[in-house]
Amino acid sequence: MKKIGFLSFGHWTPSPQSGTRSAADALLQSIDLAVAAEELGADGAYFRVHHFARQLSSPFPLLSAVGAKTRRIEIGTGVIDMRYENPLYMAEDASVADLISGGRLQLGLSRGSPEQVIDGWRYFGYQPSDGETEFDMARRHTTALLEVLKGEGFAEPNPQPMFQNPPGLLRLEPYSEGLRERIWWGAGSNATAEWAAKLGMNLQSSTLKDDETGEPFHIQQAKQIRAYRKVWKESGHARAPRVSVSRSIFALVNDLDRAYFGRSGQEGDKIGFLEENNRSIFGRSYAAEPERLIEQLKQDEAIAEADTLLLTVPNQLGVDYNAHVIESILKHIAPALGWR
Repeated sequence: MKKIGFLSFGHWTPSPQSGTRSAADALLQSIDLAVAAEELGADGAYFRVHHFARQLSSPFPLLSAVGAKTRRIEIGTGVIDMRYENPLYMAEDASVADLISGGRLQLGLSRGSPEQVIDGWRYFGYQPSDGETEFDMARRHTTALLEVLKGEGFAEPNPQPMFQNPPGLLRLEPYSEGLRERIWWGAGSNATAEWAAKLGMNLQSSTLKDDETGEPFHIQQAKQIRAYRKVWKESGHARAPRVSVSRSIFALVNDLDRAYFGRSGQEGDKIGFLEENNRSIFGRSYAAEPERLIEQLKQDEAIAEADTLLLTVPNQLGVDYNAHVIESILKHIAPALGWR
């Protein structure tokens, strides 16, 4: 059994060919798609966060709105770039979204990837400390967030407060019980996956990672997941971890599917350099008739290792078509693979 959700980048562009021509379109359709996905029986509605781009950026108003409009589906991010985040403000915003949704928030974080502008986090008021890299700063922000999400008091109360305080040091409010266990780390390498395991974060592994062995993407990703679980066990955490992988998967069940994606999914993995001197491997997409698609997905070792699959959706094709994409996987693919 697997949890199956969607992951949207929330692209928008003022083009006649786009179903999302404004930021308002992208946001409102994101809410509508989450509602539709819940009605179809999907398990998660996840959103990517990018700054300085015509995509989704500030996630917590959107997550709160989705949480208020749905009742069962998990809501989450995949992922938030922690170079840009104030950990305390983030803890408050995340707790609000989690409480509104009734404890359904699955918060995915990362140390960040190349953005639209040079050192964009500087415009947000953040700067690495002496001897730190920007990625060290992201991990420092993350550990600070994890600490305050424990719900323990740390702030000295004012002896003459405006409102009466509870006894002892004060914590951030509102506090959402259990949110600390629903923090995920988007790992691009085996080492960062192991770091996440030590800190007790769940693992998100996307459609790209560092090319560490030269093997096919899905094999490297499966090895990353196994390394993560090994360190998790060695670290002695009381609960079982969760692991998600992202994939572009399209079941070709009608003429419109074939028109959009009939020539996709035949390519293999790709090699590139996401950052200078950092060779990356990008996983293939899948697009085929259901019978063939099932056989292809049976060979994907990383999907087999994960408990959660996030389907990356082409959000600019509109809510109805994306709901169809999700429904096709749930109806034609998931049962044959034992995911449902």
